[in-house]
Amino acid sequence: MVNINDVLDGHVALEIECLDRIYLNGYVPILQVGGQVIRFMREHLGKNIPSPAILEKLGTRFRAAVRDFADVHQIPIVQFKKDDRKIDVMQRFLSAQEKSGISGVVAIGVAQEYQNVFAATQRDKGAGVPWYSFTKADRRVTCYYFYLWDDDFGAGFIKVCAYFPYPVKVWVNGHEWAKRQASKVGLGFTSLSNGFKSCDDPAALQRICDTLTSSTIQDFFDRWMDRLPLPLDDYDRQFGYWWELSMRQIETSRTLVFDAPRHARSFFESLITDNLDIGRPETVELLFTGHGPHHLGHPIVNRTPYKTKIVTADTQVSLNVFFKHSRVKQYLKDGRALRVETVINSPRDLQCLRRLEHLPELQQKARDINARLLDTERVGQGCVLASPAFERVASPTTTVDGRRAPAMRFGDPRVMALLDALCASITVLGFTHRSLRARVNTFLGSDADYTTHQMSYDLARLRLNGLIARHEHSNRYFLTPDGLRVALFFTKVHHRLLTPLLAADQPPAPDILRDALRTIDRHVTGYIDNARLGKAA
Repeated sequence: MVNINDVLDGHVALEIECLDRIYLNGYVPILQVGGQVIRFMREHLGKNIPSPAILEKLGTRFRAAVRDFADVHQIPIVQFKKDDRKIDVMQRFLSAQEKSGISGVVAIGVAQEYQNVFAATQRDKGAGVPWYSFTKADRRVTCYYFYLWDDDFGAGFIKVCAYFPYPVKVWVNGHEWAKRQASKVGLGFTSLSNGFKSCDDPAALQRICDTLTSSTIQDFFDRWMDRLPLPLDDYDRQFGYWWELSMRQIETSRTLVFDAPRHARSFFESLITDNLDIGRPETVELLFTGHGPHHLGHPIVNRTPYKTKIVTADTQVSLNVFFKHSRVKQYLKDGRALRVETVINSPRDLQCLRRLEHLPELQQKARDINARLLDTERVGQGCVLASPAFERVASPTTTVDGRRAPAMRFGDPRVMALLDALCASITVLGFTHRSLRARVNTFLGSDADYTTHQMSYDLARLRLNGLIARHEHSNRYFLTPDGLRVALFFTKVHHRLLTPLLAADQPPAPDILRDALRTIDRHVTGYIDNARLGKAA
């Protein structure tokens, strides 16, 4: 039996934490409501009557500037089709620029996309004078993708919408940035897709990854915005009409490269096997090369016959834990490395603000989540609970401040359902009164009437026993290290030992075990008869 602790402790050749995909919004803070649009046209541009015709002229000027920029620098303009994967279309241009070793705009992609822009509504001000109000609405407008090859970041793009207030998107990759910095200082490494397979000095590489900060990304943005054709100019910038960056999607990764591909595979096979009955995810997804996704787990209504698919070398297993708008994903990278990524699609999910300057806080919280997932998986296959710890939880005790901590009695159906629910993967990101109660109800069964008051009582005794703690300024809870060990130990002993052993005289217990139990039962019965003890009524 493979234990993931043995795999992680003995077969990891390289372990690196780094930002991966970085996707940002660019917005003009003082152009976000209708009144600011009117002020822009009247006070900044000096127009008496705010009108959509003014905005149309600005957009027309910007589109002409893009064409002139492409002509002067001989940059191809590519019209994206509806189903195009943009990076694939642009890859040949990026590859050619990379070979030249010179930073530059490699191509300009044009797409019609829905954007949240200002729409005008005409109102009659009286005396036949037209007047307009401006409100945000989703409209299908022209967007320009400036695909770049940057000496520091490699491939990236800056997307500029051609309609007011000209929202911007920025995409770069943290691993690609780290590769270029390592090359500049002469640090030897080999690549694993966009990550690292090996490195001469892993500690030095980690220090490089840690130096990718919000100011580094801001410098990249400023550098290119000074070179690209834009709908706002230096005059606008002097009066504060310029873009600021906020975080749209941030991927924080932890990559563990194994010394042989078989160890990467055995890690996932052991992990999935260990979680099919304890902490079971709603869906286990096996992705087959050249085929669509196959789902194991809850039955799916399907008219086609169910079939068993053997997991082969071409199968990629992916674990996803979803939380609000974000998720944690765990998968094999090129069959050689374990990649854990926390993907934050809304910084508020982790109580962080959106502006780019808050990236360090967000990254640290995401790294903590990655570590918590691995710690949870480690404990899941090594959850020994010493006798004093077991007794402290299984019997009523008194806390250090004199409060009574009710017992969590092993075998009690409600306690076992509660701890079973706490083993679920979703608790890596925390849980609420409501979400935990729903899972406990699932384990207790439809006949149980598990009330909100019972859930409140159970949360209190979990907290008093030191098994859970509460996030500051939040109604979310998380398992403490003791809580994780207790939940897994109780659940595994109950599900994996006692339940099958108590039913060992029945199928599907092996024949050899059932025969042995019948032999033991026969001998015990003989001793009882020899002692002339009657059978209980």
